[in-house]
Amino acid sequence: MKAAETTPASAPLSAAGLRTWKAFLRAHSRLAPELDQELRERHGFALGDLDVLAQLAEAPGGRLRMCDLAQAVVLSPSGLSRRVDRLERAELVTRERAGHDARNIEARLTPAGNGLLVRLRASHRAAVKARFADRFSTEELETLAELLGRLTDES
Repeated sequence: MKAAETTPASAPLSAAGLRTWKAFLRAHSRLAPELDQELRERHGFALGDLDVLAQLAEAPGGRLRMCDLAQAVVLSPSGLSRRVDRLERAELVTRERAGHDARNIEARLTPAGNGLLVRLRASHRAAVKARFADRFSTEELETLAELLGRLTDES
């Protein structure tokens, strides 16, 4: 049963709703910086760098238009440009004119970027397991995934 089916939209936010919202925000605000710091300490790269590399790896041909990449990683175009500048200097990504439309610039994952992505993913997944997944049973994780999926229509 979906939340909208159990609570009228005109009803005020319940105490349980507010308590859960605050717990969600606190969990995110604590875990995200911890995960970011661990990647920085172990590899010298940030969680946002992992996100860019992962989005490129999952894209057809390992490349995305910069505007599409910015949307995927939830950064402004200028914020993405600065991040890609750093990754490009490290020879992890390149920027090229799109073959089908020279007006567009695409970011492309390099072999070195793919190698780093493999290492970052392994560290990140181990940290997510330790700081998040290990604190729940498999059944609880399945329930949580379904519940949170409602927020993005991914359930």
